[in-house]
Amino acid sequence: MKSHVSGIGYRVILLSAFCFLLSALAGCDKLNFLNPKKEEPKALSPAAVTVKGTLIAKVNNIPITLEDLNGEIDAYNTMVPQDKPELKIAAREQKINYLKNEMVRRTLLYQEAMDRGLDKSEEALKALEKIKQNILVTQLVRQEADKVDVSSKDVEDYYNAYKEQLKSPEERNIREIAVSTEPEAKDIMIQLLQGADFATLAKDRSKSPSAKDGGDLSFIQKGKSNKSAQFDSVAFSDSLEVGKFSSIFKGPDGYYILKLEGKRGGQQKSLSDMWDDIKKGLTFLKQQQKIEDLVGKLSSSAKLEIYEGEIK
Repeated sequence: MKSHVSGIGYRVILLSAFCFLLSALAGCDKLNFLNPKKEEPKALSPAAVTVKGTLIAKVNNIPITLEDLNGEIDAYNTMVPQDKPELKIAAREQKINYLKNEMVRRTLLYQEAMDRGLDKSEEALKALEKIKQNILVTQLVRQEADKVDVSSKDVEDYYNAYKEQLKSPEERNIREIAVSTEPEAKDIMIQLLQGADFATLAKDRSKSPSAKDGGDLSFIQKGKSNKSAQFDSVAFSDSLEVGKFSSIFKGPDGYYILKLEGKRGGQQKSLSDMWDDIKKGLTFLKQQQKIEDLVGKLSSSAKLEIYEGEIK
């Protein structure tokens, strides 16, 4: 258990550091976590930390709660590859092993680092300040984002304005015959008009790689066929009906005749089908705009000095 937990477990340490920092920020006068001028006690007394939750362990009087354990295990499980569900922690014995092998061990090392005064090093203080900055910015962004509201009218207006673009993409099953000269193409067209089989002619006469498949390109989307714009224009023309073939047209590689074997997609999605997706998208856009507005407002009243010449 320890072998595979340790690999991912140490990636949980950073998450734990965030959680610990939040606690420290809330009560830093008790823990002296960010104040290098105060003496840090080597062993916290029971009164120094208020236990919130179900106590499951103490390491020299530093408490570990069930909520702490479950939070780390949840974070750990999200990092387990989807194709290896057996590595997830679920059983009680696995949780106990994680507590002992990861959390207790880390707390012991943390205490030793504190005893050595490593929390007062410039490197540690700078890193802690950066973490604090990131946490507070995240909280501010979340606070601003929570103020955003997307109304039913917003969703409906967006749907009505863009419903054509919200259609499922149309795909068409196209067969092609490609030849080098226009006389060849005209000869093939005469045979088609006389009832010849398109797939057979494609195998016999077409110079395209698709000839071996009777000219069958399978289902393609407009603009994604790796063909020319002229090809797509003909293949997706409203006048080309299923079972019919096109007129001769010139492309970059010669002269073409196309046949439409079938089509699918292209249906208009209903407002109810798109409601949740539109609302999520509009919410995100409004949140982004709100943050940009806030940054613009702060920038306008701030004293900004950027020394671009110093950037090498």
